[in-house]
Amino acid sequence: MKLSTNFVKDYVDIDVDVKTLAEDMTSVGNEYDEAGKLINATNLVIGEVKKCEMHPDSDHLHICKVDVGNEILNIVCGAPNVKKGQKVIVALAGAELPNGIKIKKGMIRGQESNGMICSLSEIGIESKFQSEEDKTGIHVLGNDAIPGEDPIKYMGLDDEIIDFDLTANRGDLLSILGMAYEIGAIYDKNVKDIDLSHKENENDINDTFKLDIKTDNCKIFLAKRALNVEIKESPTFIKNRLLASGIRPINNVVDISNYVMLETGQPLHFYNADSLKGKIEVRMAEDNEKLTTLDGIERNLTNDDIVISDGERAIGLAGVMGGLDTEIENDTKNVIIEAAIFDGVRVRLTSKKIVRSEASNRFEKGLDSNRTYMAIERACTLLEKYANATISKGTCVYDKTEKEDKKIDITLEKINNLLGSNISLEEVLNIFRRLGFKTESKQNSITVFVPRRRIDIEIQEDLIEEVGRIYGVNNIEAKLPVVPTIPGNYDKRIRNLRNKIISLGLNETLSYILLNEKEVNKFTKDIFEPIKLLDPMSEDRNTLRYSMIPSLLKIYEYNAAHENKDVSIFEIGKGFYKHGEEYGEDEKLCILMSGEFFKGIDNRKQVDFYILKGIVEEILDSLGYENRYGFVKPKDIPEEFHPGQTADIIVNGKKYGIMGLLHPEVTENKVFVCEINLSKLFELKTGKMKYKEISKFPGSKKDLSIVVDKNIESLNIAKVMKKAGGNNLTSVEAFDVYEGKGIEEGKKSLAFSLTFGSQDKTLTDEEINPAIEKIIQAVEKEFKAELRK
Repeated sequence: MKLSTNFVKDYVDIDVDVKTLAEDMTSVGNEYDEAGKLINATNLVIGEVKKCEMHPDSDHLHICKVDVGNEILNIVCGAPNVKKGQKVIVALAGAELPNGIKIKKGMIRGQESNGMICSLSEIGIESKFQSEEDKTGIHVLGNDAIPGEDPIKYMGLDDEIIDFDLTANRGDLLSILGMAYEIGAIYDKNVKDIDLSHKENENDINDTFKLDIKTDNCKIFLAKRALNVEIKESPTFIKNRLLASGIRPINNVVDISNYVMLETGQPLHFYNADSLKGKIEVRMAEDNEKLTTLDGIERNLTNDDIVISDGERAIGLAGVMGGLDTEIENDTKNVIIEAAIFDGVRVRLTSKKIVRSEASNRFEKGLDSNRTYMAIERACTLLEKYANATISKGTCVYDKTEKEDKKIDITLEKINNLLGSNISLEEVLNIFRRLGFKTESKQNSITVFVPRRRIDIEIQEDLIEEVGRIYGVNNIEAKLPVVPTIPGNYDKRIRNLRNKIISLGLNETLSYILLNEKEVNKFTKDIFEPIKLLDPMSEDRNTLRYSMIPSLLKIYEYNAAHENKDVSIFEIGKGFYKHGEEYGEDEKLCILMSGEFFKGIDNRKQVDFYILKGIVEEILDSLGYENRYGFVKPKDIPEEFHPGQTADIIVNGKKYGIMGLLHPEVTENKVFVCEINLSKLFELKTGKMKYKEISKFPGSKKDLSIVVDKNIESLNIAKVMKKAGGNNLTSVEAFDVYEGKGIEEGKKSLAFSLTFGSQDKTLTDEEINPAIEKIIQAVEKEFKAELRK
């Protein structure tokens, strides 16, 4: 934001130099990049060309006699448009120009030259602000210019500029009035009222012009009509204010639109009223709808764009750029004035595709609807005064905005506690007065009424920040904060879980939480709404992940591409989702294994379903869920998983995760993954871990192979075996499954490892065999199982 000190002084009386103002603004949180004069040139005077002749030794140089007030100088000039009688800008010997040139007396092709007649570029005005004549030659001043006087002051360019680097939340400072309130608070000065006075005729615009707002992305829309406008050059002060703010003057009507935007912060748009059909409609664009914008480019729109329509066709992109068909031209007579507020997010998305502008920037930061009314009346005032317009009676209004001041209650104690200060109630109330906030106080309680122009203030802490910055951080005594301490309740489960998995031989990784939106719904059948970034750095990472499997799969693919196919990794991180208006995030554990798994020295084994299952069992046991979990075939398997080697992880009868082999269409290599929702799992209560002393006596392992129906799950068989085997049966593990030759169709062979043991003695076969017989009888009865021969 470039602040013209001449412009802001129209609304607040200050008498400080530009550097002091810049530093004082910085002290209250508004940093600047540079501050100085608009025109950084020295030793310039107005000159009058008394005589102009061609240089005898050049076909383009002129020898001029120039009256600079107290003497007539001989100056050699190469500009094609220099003529006798002109009033011009002269840089005297010793002058320093913005481009680094220092002017000296000298000889040019044998002729004495005692200065330079300047173009606008040579005194530091960019070509985009110049007329075509100025771009090719020297600048000619008006006939009323007096030789010897200051040409910068004569042109009204004796202005000073501060280029502020504002924070994103201070959209109110993107206006001269906003800056005036900020400066007024610093120096305790009142802000002058803006002139909104103008006359209106008897013909009400509402009788012949209508608004039709068809989208909630338009919060307020005002329209007024100006008749019989005269399009011509703008007054000098308007052109200079625009130039100082970095905006190119065009003509009085267009310039007034930009001038009011700079004054109030509210962007306006002017339509050629005769090109409309008595109606303005605001709606969302249709996909592939066409619109030719003011720059002559045909745009392909999407249903994310807000458009202005005349009821039949799009005539503008709301908040970004108008359409070519309704632009203000030199012969335009009647104008419809638009002042509106559109959804800032939608405007930003559209402006990124089309063009970022001063107007779109203001819509994105947020606007005060009270200023919307002010801006449209101000535009009428200036059009009447500088374009001889007749303003129609009335205003077409669509308004769904809040206008009352924001009411925030706060106490003096909270202000001082947070700032570490001892500011009196009187001083706090004085600060709010300087900021333009009305207050009501009772003892040490304060009710503050914050104007809607301060869109950044919503909560008590915002008010405390205002008190601190206006009071002055340097005025607050430096001291260590005193805060009560409370015992910590750090949850060690995540740390212990991480250490446990590392001890099992897996490597921890950290991946991006952002994915492409096409990947977010993969590897899950959960119902949720993805959370897409409003302004992603790239389309490859535009949405917050729900499952971490895609993230770990990318890491695996990178390693596999670099000939490292033995990958056993895990990550504990966040998954994000939205249900209706509720946003949420869950802590999750994700494991990916492929290739060979290192189990110890000279002990490697190809990763399979059972290795992953064993790791998951170790994890669940360590978390305190022993004998409370199981693995069942999913009823609805995500298409990215292999249908024959996938299981839901069940704890206390509910699903908390999934594990299995990825489908060959996802990756041609055998990649096993697991994902557990830790946030949901940790909601289950666990008792204290109970440790059983290891028996001093050796155990005995027996293998049992049975043939059962292929749809029977090994988990259910293991439960029956455990119950039938008695207390001496310490564990039951399925270690093999077989279907094929030698096994009846529709059947499968399951092999179980049964471990028997006792705390008191070494068990003999005579003690173990009866238990095995009971197990065989139980599974035969329950599952019609047969011993495999």
